[in-house]
Amino acid sequence: MRPAVVEYVAARTLEEVLGALADGETAVLAGGQSLILELTAPKEAPRRVVDINEVDGLDTLTEREDHVQVGPLVRHREFESDTVGGALGDLMRTVVRHIGHPPIRARGTMLGSLAWANPAAEWPALAAAVGAELTLTGPDGCRTVPATEFFTGPFSTVRRPEELLVEARLPVFPDGTGTGYAEDRRVTIYPQAAAMAVVTVTGGLVSRAAIGLANAGPCPVRARAAENVLLGAELSDACISAAAEAAATVDAVRDRRAFQTLTRRALTRARDAL
Repeated sequence: MRPAVVEYVAARTLEEVLGALADGETAVLAGGQSLILELTAPKEAPRRVVDINEVDGLDTLTEREDHVQVGPLVRHREFESDTVGGALGDLMRTVVRHIGHPPIRARGTMLGSLAWANPAAEWPALAAAVGAELTLTGPDGCRTVPATEFFTGPFSTVRRPEELLVEARLPVFPDGTGTGYAEDRRVTIYPQAAAMAVVTVTGGLVSRAAIGLANAGPCPVRARAAENVLLGAELSDACISAAAEAAATVDAVRDRRAFQTLTRRALTRARDAL
């Protein structure tokens, strides 16, 4: 299918970006990986595209004492190195290597993936699992939304058409934290199912747990029932199996056996990483 004909705007400032978005019919071009899909569906294609690649300050990746800030022009490949340290960096390095293939990781962006909101994508599941906060800016100023509230359905978020997603803020994990990831991928660039786990152990017992599931339902899923199984317990094989079974009972989960298996693998890998 031939791409739709759209107006192209090359923005140089954030004000120019917001000015272009004000009509509610303009799409954002950062990496362009998901935008291509929009442009090849003329019935749903935007009227205009605003290119944000020349806007200063949007490619910032900053590690603070308690969080990591990611701007809208930070490419997937930035997370393949040790740019982000600690257990959060370990998880991000593992996850990003499963995203698409090298050309996609070279151009695509984390915030673009979050805004696209494919329920099978890895970054939305990670953001929801770790409790990321997402900041949007528009004509009414800035607002920050928890990742668990940002996604409203397949390819649907709370972002208004006139807003730009300008920052993702991910919390840094404390010492004693291990992370793990497991997925089932067949012929597509997205996993059929995926699970990621973050576990902090203090004094031999789990003091913090986060489990995220990708392609488990219309939105990224945080398996809180599974997390509750882990909290206050020793991270034994039996505990991991019980948590994996609880993850498979989440209402949104389609293939319970697959998510049970993948959650168990992710948790086992997280324990091995401690």
